[in-house]
Amino acid sequence: MHAPTTVDADLTDMMSAVFSAHRERNGPENGMATCDPTLWAQLDELGLVRLTGREETGGSGAGWYEAAELVRAAASHGVRVPLAEHDLLASWLLEEAGLPMDDARLTACVLDEKGVARGVPWASQADKIVTVWRKNDTYVVADLESTFFDITSGSNLADEPRDVVSADTIALSGTPVSDSAIRQLFLRGALIRALQVCAALDRILDLSVAHTTERVQFGRPLARFQAVQNLVADMAAEASLARTATEAALTEAVRTQWSSENLELLIAVARSCAGHAASVVVRNAHQVHGAIGTTREHRLHEFTQPALAWRSEFGSVHYWDDTLTTAALEAGCENIWGLITR
Repeated sequence: MHAPTTVDADLTDMMSAVFSAHRERNGPENGMATCDPTLWAQLDELGLVRLTGREETGGSGAGWYEAAELVRAAASHGVRVPLAEHDLLASWLLEEAGLPMDDARLTACVLDEKGVARGVPWASQADKIVTVWRKNDTYVVADLESTFFDITSGSNLADEPRDVVSADTIALSGTPVSDSAIRQLFLRGALIRALQVCAALDRILDLSVAHTTERVQFGRPLARFQAVQNLVADMAAEASLARTATEAALTEAVRTQWSSENLELLIAVARSCAGHAASVVVRNAHQVHGAIGTTREHRLHEFTQPALAWRSEFGSVHYWDDTLTTAALEAGCENIWGLITR
């Protein structure tokens, strides 16, 4: 997926080259993903670890369009690394709260009333966890060493760390943050996952086009069979729809600096489209690849499994479908067109 505005071509080429070279050196990663320290150090040296951070706090001062290209590059090359969680979520929240920054690798979580957060990305491999909890009817945030928590390791379908984090918050103190900031944290995560899903779908489509063009069966390439053409065409249409919806949400977020009243609806559309597109693209891709697509040696699973995993994080497909349904019902017959076109 390409961001809907021009990002310096040299920058995007450099991002892609870093992840491509990493894959060539290390090959596919089997089992639970780990954050490669050599890759992380290289990304840090290039200013990509805190790409969107404010320059006065040690960041590179870039924007969401550049971040979208970075997220896309990592997902497109099948490299599992917590850049988005570190920069776009945890580091942003520290800046929002006016808290100091250091060189620790970060993730973020929101604890429930029992002091538990589930499915926290990369918690078991983070140095610190930027933690949010409710205290006296106000959200507070603190930057806490990961050793402070009880962490139960887990993973998503793509074997990325998704851990259960628990802590006793009674004795903790934190810096107050607004409810709107915490909602934005969730929406940021939702948009990140939409970007990642779209990048994975585009790569799945590329692999499928290449396979059907190169694979010969019954004396002709698979791409010459009408049934295969229909499968690939459906994949392309669904991936394009998801990409367009995600670009619309990204553009609105950047244009309004996350202040648009319509932004949550646009993100809901993006996540719904991406979630449903993942079903079609993954199913059709495995159909056109046949048995080879189910093997560990073939790269297809490096993108199909993450696409299915990411579509269920920061809100499931059902959650975002329900959000759209509620918005449509509240608008009613007389206002539904305005809801769609505003």
